[in-house]
Formats: sequence, C-alpha cells, structure tokens
Amino acid sequence: MQIIKLNAIDSTNQYLHDLVAELALEDFATVTASYQTHGRGQRATTWQSEKGKNLIISVLKNEINLNPQQQFLINIVVSLAVFATLKSLQIPKLSIKWPNDILSHDKKIAGILIELILKKNTIDKAIIGIGLNTNQLNFKDLPRASSLKSITGVHYDLDELLHKFLENLKHYFSIEGRDQLWATYENVLFRKDKPSTFVDRKGVSFSGIIKGVSQQGKLIVKTEEKSIQEFDLKAIQLMY
Repeated sequence: MQIIKLNAIDSTNQYLHDLVAELALEDFATVTASYQTHGRGQRATTWQSEKGKNLIISVLKNEINLNPQQQFLINIVVSLAVFATLKSLQIPKLSIKWPNDILSHDKKIAGILIELILKKNTIDKAIIGIGLNTNQLNFKDLPRASSLKSITGVHYDLDELLHKFLENLKHYFSIEGRDQLWATYENVLFRKDKPSTFVDRKGVSFSGIIKGVSQQGKLIVKTEEKSIQEFDLKAIQLMY
C-alpha cells in the first residue's frame, strides 16, 4: 500500500489531488501529515490541529464508477469507516452528525472532506480527507471540539489508527448492499427522531425532528407544521 508521510503541508487533499494529476497511484494510496497549515472542513471552515498530535490523512479511492446523483453513498461509506474505527477503540456515545461529523457525546472528534474527480459524467475517483482529533487536549475557542485522549485519557499511536481506518474503509467500500449501508448510517445519525432546533439560511430558527437522509443526501426533517421537508447542507444548520 502506498503511504506518503509528510512533515508539514498546506493541505493533504490538495497534495494528493496534484499527485493524482501526475502519477497513476494505487487504490487507497494515502497521504498523511504531522501538520497541516490550511486544512479545510465543511462550510469553508478551517481545521485546527497541533503538530504531530492528530491523524491527518487523505486517501485516494479509484474506479468508483458511480452516478454523480449517488455521491452521498461515498459520504456514508467513509463516515461508517471512521465510526467503526472509533467504535473498535470503545469511544463512548458515538454518532454521525449529518452529513459527516463524528461525535462522541455531543463533541466533534472527526471531520471528513470528500473531493470527487469525474470522468465522462461519472464519478471516477474520490480524494477522502480525514481529520481525527487524537492526542490534542486544547481546542481554543472551539467548545464543541474534543479528542480521543480528552475522552479516554489514552495516548494513541497514529500509525495504528491509520491502518485500522484503512482496513475499515476497504471493508465498507466492498459492501454492495446500498440499503444496508443507508440503514446503518441513519441508525447512528445524531439527534434522529428527537426534537431539535435548526437555523435556515436567512437566520430564522425553527423546530423539527430529523427523520433520515434522502437519496440525494439531503436531511429529511419533520417540521412543527407536521410537514416533511428536505434540506441541503447550505440551507440548514442544526443547533445543539
């Protein structure tokens, strides 16, 4: 397996993206870095990470051959691979906050950023970026962030974590049952079937209950008016 270890880089996703343009890399080729200067997350956020304390990786998945309308399935596979890795470490109260933040209790411990490479209107490859808060203990001005060590008191070996995750990633990509993957994902969805507060893109708050995720990856919410609505990532934010 190709694993490229870097001391510091602006973005492992960008580095791998540039590498793919130049070289034919193996399936699940991985770039890992001790420190990332411009790590990105969902909603154009940045990722805080102290040097050498967290698992920062980008993984190449080749030959996906998936319709772009089915792209959320890749998100499900990756989220479940991270979830399974942490579950094997007995991290308590795990859940997936839509679309792909991994929480312990209500604290974020991992984030995912997936970039797709299309070929002839088909998803050909994916660059899968993972940031897992591992041994870092301080998260300035991020009250919702935590780490594995903060939760368990255990110091984790980053190489062991990497290999556990890659094993799980290969496993979940090998599962052909789309419905099985979807059901597993929805079963661990944060605040599913619980009354919750949301804010829409205009800043207006409303109450609703998460019922699941649509085939297009939109969040399905039953609102106070008892109507079922679907929201994309930019249209709604869960307050918790």
